[in-house]
Amino acid sequence: MAVAPAKQNIALAIGSKLGAVTCFIIMATMVKIASATVPAGEIVFFRSFCALPIILIWITWRGELRTGLKTDNPVGHLWRGLVGTMGMSMGFAALGLLPLSEVKAIQYAQPVLVVVFAAMFLGERVRVFRLTAVALGMGGVLIIMWPRLTAFTEAGIDPFLALGAVVAFGSAVMAALAHVFVRKLTATEPTSAIVFYFGITASTLSLLTILFGWVMPTPTEFLVLITAGLVGGVGQIFLTSSYRYADASVVAPFEYSSILFAIGIGYFIFAEVPTVVMLLGIALIVVAGILIIWRERQLGKERAQARKVITPQG
Repeated sequence: MAVAPAKQNIALAIGSKLGAVTCFIIMATMVKIASATVPAGEIVFFRSFCALPIILIWITWRGELRTGLKTDNPVGHLWRGLVGTMGMSMGFAALGLLPLSEVKAIQYAQPVLVVVFAAMFLGERVRVFRLTAVALGMGGVLIIMWPRLTAFTEAGIDPFLALGAVVAFGSAVMAALAHVFVRKLTATEPTSAIVFYFGITASTLSLLTILFGWVMPTPTEFLVLITAGLVGGVGQIFLTSSYRYADASVVAPFEYSSILFAIGIGYFIFAEVPTVVMLLGIALIVVAGILIIWRERQLGKERAQARKVITPQG
């Protein structure tokens, strides 16, 4: 059933995006606290399963409980779920190995990688401008990861920190692939179905990791894990709402505000101090991301203009 597009509301869209950013940073903080003792697969289960009630309430409130969960592409949801769950697991594992702000910075490679994967799997044409932005962004990622992966630093290679950098980048790769799958799903599937079935798939897949050893959380850890799930569910709703009320090119740049929250939380809660090298890498990635967003907006205008020209005038 087709859903009428929501009326443009820039202020509400930006507020929703900032709400999503805040929720996801709080969730990441909860995950980092829990990751000291709880396996990543177990954290993914709590994050996914505890978000489902919030998502169901949201779907019911939108009046889509009966129609919004119908799907014509269950295999597509499964692939999106597999890739998304892998990305989430790797991201949570990285939070247990690296500073919060460093993980977030490396994960900013996602929009850069989306350009590459969209060209590979969706057949999108990528010209010199976006290729230059991709190269700039990947250069920023390399600058951030370089001290973790090379012996030519004062401290040498720490295997755990090196693993954390690789896993964090892997989570960005999986998240970018998941984004491409979502792009394909949105052609035929309602947003409610995409969000709900991802939660179901992630909960089921992460539950299988119980075979590799889960721990019994303490009451405090239970509270942290459940909070991560609930806040993550609210964040998903905020994120979806932000793109309903304004174009992606308007709200997407506000994603980068999360680095300010990550640096602040890392400093005051985990005593993590960002290095100059990391800040330089972040700056390059943010510039690349904003250039890509700007270019996507220009291409969207060109495609819209082309459709106007092709469409017969009545």
